[in-house]
Amino acid sequence: MYPTFIEAMTTRADARFRIAEQIGAVLFVTVLTAIAAQISVPLPFTPVPFTFQPMVVLVGAAALGSRLGMASQILYLALGIAGVPVFAASPLLPQGVARLLGPTGGYLMSYPLAAFVAGSLAERGFDRRYVTAVLAMVCGLAIVFAGGILWLSVGAQPARGFSAALATGFAPFILPDLAKLLVSAAVMPGLWRATGSAR
Repeated sequence: MYPTFIEAMTTRADARFRIAEQIGAVLFVTVLTAIAAQISVPLPFTPVPFTFQPMVVLVGAAALGSRLGMASQILYLALGIAGVPVFAASPLLPQGVARLLGPTGGYLMSYPLAAFVAGSLAERGFDRRYVTAVLAMVCGLAIVFAGGILWLSVGAQPARGFSAALATGFAPFILPDLAKLLVSAAVMPGLWRATGSAR
C-alpha cells in the first residue's frame, strides 16, 4: 500500500503534529469544496447547476486518502445540514437539510463514497501517473453521477423516471466534467514530481 500525498508530507514532521496536520488538511479540503460550490452556473433546462465541486472532491480525496477524504466530505455535508451556507447558492434550492431532499441531493450524498473510492485508489498508487489518476477520478465521478441520477429518477422533482434523470442530470454535464477531470487528474502526479516523492 502506497502512502497518500498527505501521509508522505506529514511523515517528515514530528509525530505529535501529524494528527493536527491531517485535521488541518481535512478542513482545507472541506473549505475548498464549499468554495467550489459557490462557483455555480444555473442552467435553464435542469435543476442541477454546473459547479466545480466534483473535481475538488476527487483531487482532495487523492491527496488525503480514503478515510480522510471521506471525512472531509462528511464534514462538508454536516456543515450544510447544520445550515452553514456551504451548498451552491441558488434562488430555488434552499440551504440546510432541505437541499439534500431536493434534486441535487443525490450528488451531494454521493461525495463521501466517491471520495472514499478515489482515495482508496490513490492509496494503491493510482495518483502517481496521469493515466491511472484519470482512471481513479473516473471511478469517483461515476459514483457521483450514479447517486445523482438515481436520486433524480426516484427521489426528487421535477425529473421523473430514469430517462428524464439522464436528460437533466447526466447529458448536460458529462462532457464538461470529463474535460475538468482530464485537467484535474494532472494535479496529483504533478505534486508528486514537484516534491520528489513519487516512486
